[in-house]
Amino acid sequence: MKFLDKIYSPQLNRIHSGKVRESFKIDDKTRMIVVSDRVSSFDSVLNNLIPEKGAVLNGITNFWFEKTKDIIGNHLIKAIDPNISLVKEAVPIRIEMIVRNYLTGSMWRGYQKGKREFSGVKVPDDLSQNDKFPEPLITPTTKEEHDREITPEEIVEAGWTTHEIYQKMEKVALHLFQKGTEELAEKGIILVDTKYEFGLWNGKLILIDELHTPDSSRFWDKKIYEKDQQNVDSMDKEFIRQWLLKNKKDGKLPNLLPQNVIMEASKRYKDIFEKITGMKFVSCQLEIKQRIHHHLVQANLIKDGYVALVMGSPKDNEHAEKLKNILKKYEVFVEKRVISAHKNGERIPELAKIYNNSIEPGCVLAIAGRSNGLGGALAANLAIPVINCPPFKDKIDMMVNINSSLMMPSKTPAMTVIDVNSAALAALRSLNLQRLKNKFQEEIVDMKEDLKKADEEFTTENT
Repeated sequence: MKFLDKIYSPQLNRIHSGKVRESFKIDDKTRMIVVSDRVSSFDSVLNNLIPEKGAVLNGITNFWFEKTKDIIGNHLIKAIDPNISLVKEAVPIRIEMIVRNYLTGSMWRGYQKGKREFSGVKVPDDLSQNDKFPEPLITPTTKEEHDREITPEEIVEAGWTTHEIYQKMEKVALHLFQKGTEELAEKGIILVDTKYEFGLWNGKLILIDELHTPDSSRFWDKKIYEKDQQNVDSMDKEFIRQWLLKNKKDGKLPNLLPQNVIMEASKRYKDIFEKITGMKFVSCQLEIKQRIHHHLVQANLIKDGYVALVMGSPKDNEHAEKLKNILKKYEVFVEKRVISAHKNGERIPELAKIYNNSIEPGCVLAIAGRSNGLGGALAANLAIPVINCPPFKDKIDMMVNINSSLMMPSKTPAMTVIDVNSAALAALRSLNLQRLKNKFQEEIVDMKEDLKKADEEFTTENT
């Protein structure tokens, strides 16, 4: 698979899901940002993924973060995957600093309708589409469910930030725009407009989010613009916006792109990556979630597999602890959950969403005894192995209630293992991890060797 939507793992704490980016808490000082292949336009997310778009955005952003760190510090700690970066946990300032150097895009659409003031900035009459302004303009907007224009005075009055910090944001935004303009001009690219986002880290203003990407910026080919100002083709997401505008139906924008537009957009994203960074874009050869799994394990952010101990009642915790103590020796992630099949089984789909889509392999041990409906309910909803390990009190309890664990409804493949040690090992084997297979082979050799030694001792004793 060459595209990425959301990633799921019981080991990751998702704290925000945006239009394009997913944020996960690593600790109080660090968050992990995953840049997906989702595409948003006109304040909504389309029902398409653009292959490898996220890797392009993440790569370009980190390229510019390195280029501009002498102007202002940024939140990047390190990239751990083409789509993923670890960043400092900053307090975001919920304002987008939009810098414009040409009359185009949404500003031109408003201008055509007679609008002459944008975020408190007045523009003159008698301008034409794609005209260059004498100096870059800053037209801030809010970061809300629906972004809206706002003046610098309103920003301070409403408490979005202080006058001093806003002035610094303006100064830095113009400096960054100048840097981007100069760097790109050398590559035959015009930086038309862009947005910057800032946050506070330890009280200090830093740059966050993305920087000079085809999602946050508009790029033109300099030669084409100089030849025909009115018909310059954007080297960015404007290609998608224009297709949407041309294909309105009953005044509504479509939310689905045709395959040819998707592939052209993907090509354009990769082309602009190479033009901006000067590096060859290398497509992922692995299945993308497999690659992410490898990199997250390598960065010690997750274990390579997990076993979930799902209990029917808190009273089953003692049994769960026995299983956990066996499992932890093998360095897999273990989590305990309490869900009753009979009393709140409606919560099982919550588990299914995570477990069925997890980037790492997993297994569930269902811990429920009398009238065990839990194993079957889990197996009916989960695409990963489910093993019943009922917490019987004694042999009488087992004889009376064993059938509820053994007799599963059709198409609910829950296995049953009574012995705690065997259940834990069966769960681990089902993960099919090479690391664990190597370990189990060693244990098998040791077991056979122990039996051989015992046999030799008895043989000697017999003589």
